[in-house]
Amino acid sequence: MPLLVPALLGLAFLVLPLIALLVRTPWHSLPDQLTSPEVWQALKLSLLCATAATAVSLVIGVPLAWLLARVEFPGRGLVRALVTLPLVLPPVVGGVALLMALGRNGIVGQWLDAWFGITLPFTTTGVVIAEAFVAMPFLVISVEGTLRAADPRYEEAAATLGASRFTAFRRVTLPLIAPGIAAGAVLAWARALGEFGATITFAGNFPGRTQTMPLAVYLALQSDPEAAIALSLVLLAVSVAVLAGLRDRWMTAS
Repeated sequence: MPLLVPALLGLAFLVLPLIALLVRTPWHSLPDQLTSPEVWQALKLSLLCATAATAVSLVIGVPLAWLLARVEFPGRGLVRALVTLPLVLPPVVGGVALLMALGRNGIVGQWLDAWFGITLPFTTTGVVIAEAFVAMPFLVISVEGTLRAADPRYEEAAATLGASRFTAFRRVTLPLIAPGIAAGAVLAWARALGEFGATITFAGNFPGRTQTMPLAVYLALQSDPEAAIALSLVLLAVSVAVLAGLRDRWMTAS
C-alpha cells in the first residue's frame, strides 16, 4: 500500500490529461474542424518537414552514431555529451542558438547570405533545420546503443575476406543494426512532428510556410479552443501510432 497509492497517483497524473482531451473533444464538429484548409495545410507541412528532418538525421546521424560507438578518440565523452545536449536544452534556447549560428547575422548565416544569398530563418527549410536539431539526438542514441550491442566480429570477419571498412559497414553492419535505425528514425520523426519552441523561434509562425501542427494548436487555442482540441487530437493519434509501432521494444515484458 505505501507504494501502490503513489503509483496510482502517478498513473492518474499522466493519464488524466489525455482522458480530459478525449472527453472535451468536440466530436460533433470534429469532421469539419479536421477538413478545414488551415488544418490540412499545417498537417501537410508538418508531415513534410518532419520527414525531411528525419532524412537529414539519418544521413548525418547514423555515421555520427557509428563514430561514437566504434572509434576511440580523445574527448569522445565530451562529443557524446554535446550530441545529447539538445535532449535537455530548452527548445526555445535551441532556436536562439540556431539564430545565432544560421541567422542573417549569425556566425555562419552571414556568410551564407553574403556569398550564396541563402537565408534560412523564417523559411520552410528553417523548420526542417530546427526539427532536425532537436530530433537527431534520439536517432543517434538509439543507433549507438544498437551498434554497441552488435557483435563487431562480423565486421572483422568481413575485413579478413577483403572487404573495405565502408563495404563492411554497408553490407554487414547496416543490416545488423537496421531495427535500431528504424526505431531511432521513428522516434526522431515523432519528435520532429511535435517540435514547437525551436521552430517558432528560428522559423516563425507563417501559415503555409512555417506553421506546423503544434504552432497551429498554439494559435488556435487563443481564438478557437475547439479547433485547438481537434488539432491536438490528431497529434495524440500520431503519438499513439508511434508507440504502437515501437510496442515490441517498449510494450512487451522481458
